[in-house]
Amino acid sequence: MAHVELTLSALPAHVRTARLVVVATARRAGLDDSLVDELRLALGEACSRAVGLHAKHAPTAPVTVTVTDDATGLTVMVSDYGPAAEPTSGDLARDLLDSATDDEFDDVIDPDVALAVLTGLVDDCQIDVTEGRTTVTMRWPLPATPVGVSGPGATSVSQV
Repeated sequence: MAHVELTLSALPAHVRTARLVVVATARRAGLDDSLVDELRLALGEACSRAVGLHAKHAPTAPVTVTVTDDATGLTVMVSDYGPAAEPTSGDLARDLLDSATDDEFDDVIDPDVALAVLTGLVDDCQIDVTEGRTTVTMRWPLPATPVGVSGPGATSVSQV
């Protein structure tokens, strides 16, 4: 069982760092290659959302990313101190334009849209909001241990 926890300052460059560490941990845990791209994309969405909200609402508070693998599968949690949803006028296009300054039109995404994308990407995704903290929990199944592989870090499979 592995447990990795990252505490990141709310800078966009740290989203890439989180993706690299989480993907490496997932591969070591045995996550199927077909799910690694899904994980990479989902983690990028969750971290980008958290970093963007922190820049606006809690610039000095860290974003926390936790990865755990156990018998139930791979669990990735992204926690932030931003609101789960921004107040909106009901007009998503108008809200996106209003939330951006003149030079920020490249990577504007509404936090509500990011959460909707996450729930569409990941089969097992939960969003928990308590005491001003939002935690996005995503889970992926891990395969049964291959024949001949035992112990942490085992890398070879015996021919049967």
